[in-house]
Amino acid sequence: MTEGKGVVILITGNGKGKTSSALGQAFRALGQGWKVCFLQFIKGEWTTGEKKLAQKFTGQLLFRSLGKGFTWEGELAEHIKVGREAFQFARKEIMRGKYDLVILDELTYLIRYEIITEQEVLELIAKRPAGLHLVITGRNATKGLIEACDIVSEIKAIKFPQDTPAREGIEY
Repeated sequence: MTEGKGVVILITGNGKGKTSSALGQAFRALGQGWKVCFLQFIKGEWTTGEKKLAQKFTGQLLFRSLGKGFTWEGELAEHIKVGREAFQFARKEIMRGKYDLVILDELTYLIRYEIITEQEVLELIAKRPAGLHLVITGRNATKGLIEACDIVSEIKAIKFPQDTPAREGIEY
């Protein structure tokens, strides 16, 4: 665990690059020898470049996709169940005090879709181990979450073609 008070970073906005930015933060931390936990709340089981690369950091990086895929795919009740379980897993991993950096990728969607409450996230931020750095990503961050974070960046969409399929190495 790093010394001192950990920072909480929020990466939000409608532009592409929130997860990519969080991956860059993880890569930087891994380069410093930190222990990193990277948890994805929406992305499902499909194989991504980040999942493939994570295998090379066994022992230093825990990388898990905990979601059932995008919320518009499948039964809402199943998304709610899996989302609650994923948040409980994240809470457990954070409170273990084993990591220097924990990334909660796409966590804001769980608040937006009322799978968890903003208050649950604010409590987790407040109760996390003192030296733990935390990164949260996702669109539509709530006002309370924005206020609770030390660093907040908004990624703005300027141009992104909607009719282009996801590309290997770019979107996944």
